[in-house]
Amino acid sequence: MKINQFILACITVLLGAQVLPGQMTDAALEAAFDKICTQKFPDDSPGGAVLVSKGEQIIYQKAFGLDDPDKKTPLRPDMVFRLGSVTKQFTAVAILQLVERRKISLQDNITKFIPDYPTGGKIITVEHLLNHTSGIKSYTSMPLWTPAIQQMDFTPKALVDFFKDQPMDFDPGDQYAYNNSGYVLLGYIIEQVTGMTYADYLTQNVFKPAGLKHTFYENQPRPIAGWANGFQRSTDGKIEPAAPLSMTQPYAAGSLAAPVEDLYLWNRALFSGKLISKDLLQKAHTPNVLRNGTDTRYGYGWLMGNMLGSPTVEHGGSVPGFLSMLIYLPKEEVCVAVLTNCDCNSPNDVADKLAALAAGYELEPGAVPLSEKVLKTYTGTFQNDKGNKRIIRLEEGRLVSQRIGGGTFKLIAVERDKFRFEGSLTEATFLRDAGGAVTGISLDTRAVADEHWTRTEDVVPVPVTEITLTEEQLKRFVGEYALAPTFSIAVTQEGTKLFVQATNQPRFEVFAKSDLRFFLKAVDAEVEFVPDEKGSVNKMILHQAGRSMPGERVK
Repeated sequence: MKINQFILACITVLLGAQVLPGQMTDAALEAAFDKICTQKFPDDSPGGAVLVSKGEQIIYQKAFGLDDPDKKTPLRPDMVFRLGSVTKQFTAVAILQLVERRKISLQDNITKFIPDYPTGGKIITVEHLLNHTSGIKSYTSMPLWTPAIQQMDFTPKALVDFFKDQPMDFDPGDQYAYNNSGYVLLGYIIEQVTGMTYADYLTQNVFKPAGLKHTFYENQPRPIAGWANGFQRSTDGKIEPAAPLSMTQPYAAGSLAAPVEDLYLWNRALFSGKLISKDLLQKAHTPNVLRNGTDTRYGYGWLMGNMLGSPTVEHGGSVPGFLSMLIYLPKEEVCVAVLTNCDCNSPNDVADKLAALAAGYELEPGAVPLSEKVLKTYTGTFQNDKGNKRIIRLEEGRLVSQRIGGGTFKLIAVERDKFRFEGSLTEATFLRDAGGAVTGISLDTRAVADEHWTRTEDVVPVPVTEITLTEEQLKRFVGEYALAPTFSIAVTQEGTKLFVQATNQPRFEVFAKSDLRFFLKAVDAEVEFVPDEKGSVNKMILHQAGRSMPGERVK
């Protein structure tokens, strides 16, 4: 799991099940929420607005940090933030309304609505667009989508024309690839079917029925006061205004804006059946399975996840200056919305923690003492069905887990054979055969429940040893490296610490394993710096998921 990924009303027992409500007072719960949020959002920098609800009741709603760091103006919990890709669930519901009204079929070929769209003889359905299996090139990954282009205003038709002639990435339905072009096409189809603009259709058929009074499709100028300002972190670590982007371009894939309370109202309207039938909503929340049996974890505008064994429906968003996360746990009826006004500060870890606490789970369970003899039975090498390997070993009397190529994470025993990753919502349950020997691990991550890892005969490798480099040694790596036209990694330095931050991702510290190669502890990845014959560093290589991706210094 990404330790950073998505969001005590009740304290849980050691087994992780919910205890009876009321064991934590409202004041104690609020204090726990406050601690999480103030640690995440300092009061002297951009921050975020946060809302937690349980059932029909909002149990927490506050804002932290600044809307304007220069003027020291604080954020307010009622401020409007850009939502980025959280927009996609609104677009999906609009499409499903038209399905319900028999204006559209999920299996309709998109050429029924856009006759001149070049499909190359392939059948691309509305459903392919919804679940990111169309194979259409996502315009935000095209080299042509340059910073200069990003500032230009587009009509929906012009935006479709911008990417429609690009070659397909794969045959429709064969693969899953997150795709902004697909949702642009869905917005355009809504306009063709209804004769209304995308914005007008949503206002009349989604916003008003759901009671959303401050949710907007963003047109320039902004329709009301009270919109949060967006920021980014520069390569030298300073906070600066976000890069300009015409909001005509995210369109139906990411141009909505709202306050956190409207996201709560949106979620309540959805699950009360105000917008689409419960059957269609369930279909939207059912992960698509590819022909080869791969579960994509994505439905129609929502990602399906897991939190300590409890299912979630969720989605994040990213647009210059803003990041968003909306998580719902249907079983516990817990909804968490976190909106931030700097794309340098991911809301996912805060959203995860708030959701877990509201649902009644412990963030830091007490450790059950286990003897060294018992702990040794868990050590070994384990492999999942994708070929990834995980090492379990003892370090200084503590059990730790390390994916090959990544850092180590301490494991906390919550009972015999069951452990929690320290500082995380990932749980590992060790599996034994009839004779009592450990044969595998069942891993509950934020992504999935029961991810299986099988014990192998591989020898446990020696752990990565960190070395310390001087400030002067680290200084030559600082800069920005472009790995693709719209994807770069910024390297910043704070004393003897080095940090990397990929485009629209949180910042992570990296740790030296040599004078040129560094590894991350939070993500299974390494970065390598390549000096030229004069010793100047103008190239980086990102090693992740079996790939090596080079990048040239641009700043």
